[in-house]
Amino acid sequence: MRIRVWDRSLATVVVTGAVVAAIATSCSSTGTDRVEPVATDADRAKIIEALNNLVSVDHLPGVQIVVTDHGQAWTAKAGLGNREQGTPFPDDARVRIASNTKVFVSTVMLQLVGEGKVDLDGPVERYLPGVVHGPGIDGNRITIRNLLQHNSGIPEYAAEFGTTPKPGQISTHNEQVRWGRTDIAEVVRNALTAPADFEPGTQWAYSNTNYALAGMVIEKITGNSLGAEITHRIIEPLGLHGTYYPDPDETEIRGPHPRGYAEIDGALVDYTDQNVTSAGAAGAMVSTGADLNQFFTALLAGKLLPPAQLAELKTTVPLPVTGPPAGYGLGIMHTQLPCGKDSWGHGGDIDGFETRGGVTPDGRSVTVIANQVPTTPEPTRNINQLVETALCAPN
Repeated sequence: MRIRVWDRSLATVVVTGAVVAAIATSCSSTGTDRVEPVATDADRAKIIEALNNLVSVDHLPGVQIVVTDHGQAWTAKAGLGNREQGTPFPDDARVRIASNTKVFVSTVMLQLVGEGKVDLDGPVERYLPGVVHGPGIDGNRITIRNLLQHNSGIPEYAAEFGTTPKPGQISTHNEQVRWGRTDIAEVVRNALTAPADFEPGTQWAYSNTNYALAGMVIEKITGNSLGAEITHRIIEPLGLHGTYYPDPDETEIRGPHPRGYAEIDGALVDYTDQNVTSAGAAGAMVSTGADLNQFFTALLAGKLLPPAQLAELKTTVPLPVTGPPAGYGLGIMHTQLPCGKDSWGHGGDIDGFETRGGVTPDGRSVTVIANQVPTTPEPTRNINQLVETALCAPN
């Protein structure tokens, strides 16, 4: 299983014999009176060309984009959602959204902060007594904010699966991990035997362990499972019908979905079905492009958090990335687009699926999905550029 930070260094593998499938587009209203096209014909042509290139040049099996503008959605796709059957992405495709899960988790935590049940700057030790300790690791000096902002210094738990991960990555093809339920509390205990990466608050480094612990805090405070809290606090109020947190023994994706592929030992393998308890609060959820757009739009519009907590969510620290400056808030990333707009969002990679997207203050939201995680940088750069193009298209 693989979960990576939204990283500008990712890319893909060549799929021999991949061909461009016909582009299918749709436009639908979601309850507004707006009837204008989501983008001009010229902008749509650019988007479709970029989708085709992701398949024909970057050799991804298939890709889909969902662009939502003030409730009106436009979808386009290229390539194959199912290589064996030769069929494209379903229109309302459900996919594993990996680290986009973190934004849902952070939102629930900030709701608890707003309810006075959690102190954002309180020590983790207060909520998980005796859990967060190790070489240079002290739960009395690490705050909830540190967990959500990835500046705790807590080491990445991916190393527990027998690999040396890249930053923000969980990578393993162990069949037991793929199909069996993972005790994430035990994984965290093992991860905390490694030394701290740095003193809390002094640096930034993406670590999935931060969100495993955040999920444990939410469950301890509420007495409910993380999935139940996300469901009744976010999914149900927003009517996100294609979004869910999988049950612990669930391995298949519910509803319409493409197949997801991973390169293993040089071969492209169908990796759609898997147990995602090893991803947990860091990346277990399933959603659709339209649902992700709706969630991010509602979140940034203040429909899920009080003003004080929304301001905390959007308070960023600089990210150590090349290119335009970027910042990481509490589970969400901020970038400035080439057209001058601000974009807020996240991304996620898990064996089988890559998602990238963002939302701008003027109501435009975009999600791009590929049914394979690239293994070289160029395709992911092209996906990110496609997101920017769609976000910058005139309203």
